[in-house]
Amino acid sequence: MTGVSVPAYDSRPPIDTSVAHNARVWDYWLGGTDNFAVDRQVGDRVRRLFPVIGEVARASRQFLLRAVRFLAGEAGIDQFLDLGSGLPAANNTHQVARAIAPGSRVVYVDNDPLVLAHARALLAEGPRKATDYLDADVRDPDAVLAAAARTLDFTRPVAVMMLGVLNFVTDAAQADAIVRRLVDAVPAGSYLALTHPTTELGGESNAEAMTFWNRNADPPIRTRTGAELAGFLAGLDVMEPGLVSCSRWRAGSGEDGRLPDPVPQYGAVARKP
Repeated sequence: MTGVSVPAYDSRPPIDTSVAHNARVWDYWLGGTDNFAVDRQVGDRVRRLFPVIGEVARASRQFLLRAVRFLAGEAGIDQFLDLGSGLPAANNTHQVARAIAPGSRVVYVDNDPLVLAHARALLAEGPRKATDYLDADVRDPDAVLAAAARTLDFTRPVAVMMLGVLNFVTDAAQADAIVRRLVDAVPAGSYLALTHPTTELGGESNAEAMTFWNRNADPPIRTRTGAELAGFLAGLDVMEPGLVSCSRWRAGSGEDGRLPDPVPQYGAVARKP
């Protein structure tokens, strides 16, 4: 495979199939097959506690598609740093971006062994040296940025994608510091895209579901309010329609003229002035 940095097979860490893991459970909710019995058991229990989780997963995926299309098209971005990318599904960031801007460069970041195991096949696509996968943790943004600089030119605008990742940084000060470090590292004209679960927007039952999750799965997770998420966007120009349910961010109306139903997951895209 060309243009992809992944460890050799023998250096991959073992996959722990005794504890449910977010990337695999999320794959299960999306109808994928890259999951184990423990993931399905925990996923089913969460779904009983929080019945809309399937709609949240699908709405989050659709948000990614709309956000990348906006960034690669209207915003003219051709560099993407996708943090917490998770297991591959249809229409990944590099595929969506290159359908609009063929020369787009994309760096994926995750630290799940199963995601790493899929990196070779997924990232074999595309131009040489235009796609990379980093086995790294968002909690170490300096290491992420240093490695991503092999593929991305940080003197030019970059879209920093943080979709469903800050909810795994449970400390508020640490989460804010991570966002500030990443935004500081990219030039004016760059963008930050984020999604995050909440107990707002009709998501009150999410609290019980997350309590169960934190006792039975990895990594631990938390919700945040819209006001807390607005803090991550401070100093940035938030694109219309603002910080909203991710299902409604630049979504078209249906035949009845109505927007999709809101899901308890915020989404926003903001530009660094």
